[in-house]
Amino acid sequence: SGLNFNLILGLSRMHHLFALLCLVAVVYKITVLLAKRRAYFRSIEAFPGPKGHWLFGHVLEFKQDGTDLEKIVTWGQEYPYAFPLWFGPFVCFLNIHHPDYVKTILTSTEPKDDFAYRFIESWIGEGLLVSKGQKWFRHRRLLTPGFHYDVLKPYVKLMSDSAKTMLDKWESYANSNESFELFEHVSLMTLDSILKCAFSYSSNCQTEGGTNTYIKAVYELSDLINLRFRTFPYHNDLIFYLSPHGYRHRKACKVAHSHTAEVIRKRKEVLKEEKQLDRIQAKRNLDFLDILLFARDEKQQGLSDEDLRAEVDTFMFEGHDTTASGISFILYSLACHPEHQKICREEILEALHGKDTMEWEDLSKIPYTTMCIKESLRLYPPVPGISRNTTKPMTFFDGRTLPAGCHVGTSVYGIHRNAAVWENPDVFDPLRFLPENVSKRSPHAFVPFAAGPRNCIGQTFAMNEMKVVIALTLKRYQLIEDPTWKPKIIPRLVLRSLNGIHIKIKPVEM
Repeated sequence: SGLNFNLILGLSRMHHLFALLCLVAVVYKITVLLAKRRAYFRSIEAFPGPKGHWLFGHVLEFKQDGTDLEKIVTWGQEYPYAFPLWFGPFVCFLNIHHPDYVKTILTSTEPKDDFAYRFIESWIGEGLLVSKGQKWFRHRRLLTPGFHYDVLKPYVKLMSDSAKTMLDKWESYANSNESFELFEHVSLMTLDSILKCAFSYSSNCQTEGGTNTYIKAVYELSDLINLRFRTFPYHNDLIFYLSPHGYRHRKACKVAHSHTAEVIRKRKEVLKEEKQLDRIQAKRNLDFLDILLFARDEKQQGLSDEDLRAEVDTFMFEGHDTTASGISFILYSLACHPEHQKICREEILEALHGKDTMEWEDLSKIPYTTMCIKESLRLYPPVPGISRNTTKPMTFFDGRTLPAGCHVGTSVYGIHRNAAVWENPDVFDPLRFLPENVSKRSPHAFVPFAAGPRNCIGQTFAMNEMKVVIALTLKRYQLIEDPTWKPKIIPRLVLRSLNGIHIKIKPVEM
């Protein structure tokens, strides 16, 4: 019994010791976080901003009801250039919304912010979107040939084919006078397009029934990443992992990864026979995946399997979801402005000369349509915000300085709707993009594809696809606004609408 007593006493002491260690660890963690919070307050002293809650910061100000981006614009009028936003008690972003501030951050080589983008990494790996330093530089150099115009040229026909499949499906809506939701159709079309163009993969995703599992997974992941960013306990990896949302995130990641793994597997099988790029080129047009698989640096090193999958995951998502957002809002904008739609249609009909497909040469023949596309990208930027980390002190043009180690969020939406930069910023006016008007503005006033060394590598691909789809759509259909459906715009990884994007269409009278 004495032995039992000593054993119980020993265990009790162990428990006490363990509890004490846990308490010390918690106290230490809180002390570190409070010190970090104080340091943040000191670093943003020069930047006044809206008052936040001591625990939740500004999170509760964002209602997720379609008004959040307007709130950023309103705060921007009160606090010119920049203001801090707190996400929970320990995470602060300096939100910038003026071209002169944006120029300072985007022309620098500062890395993507390791806080916000960390949440995306488990899905798209360390691809071009999130990688930094030498890795980013090496990958950017290896991938650049994939966007040469010789590679992009044959894509125009494939984009036309994907658009035509979608427009054929729209026949039933054209004869019904009922409004329908665009984003879902356009997402399937842009996925079909990126698979055909970049990966030479015919998926039939537009014609098979039911909801596409990959697109469903992308929506789920976008929502969960946004939720995680706004819920500060979820900033902790373990808490998020153990939560029901963490489980859903892993499940959706699995779907997205198996989709890309299948695309890579099929291509590797085809390439077993061919070991040289020029021999493949003799048989067919090279695509993005060929260039990824055969890319070599100066040491003759290619991409590892992990890097390859990360880039395929990145381009599969970036190459369809951002363009789907862009195209959907462009079609909506043109439905709301029939006078501009009419000018675009006349220009397109003249450029196409009776053809029902777009070719590379036609892309430069539709300047008014291109201005309408840009004006819609201004009002509805597909990527509403981007963020960076400061690795060294950064001084802005007005003399205010941000120390190293800060998060800087660029509100693309805020810049594009800034009344100090754009006259009547909420008005749809494509003439803003006439060359003589563009030359009067800062080149950083319009940044839908970011700017500087880390600008979007796929912007020509995206612009080409938008031109092709808008041209072929306007050739066939008249777009009509449905005033009962106004989009409730929400910032996710890309710009979306809570209630979808609805329009009516009818056939063009020839």
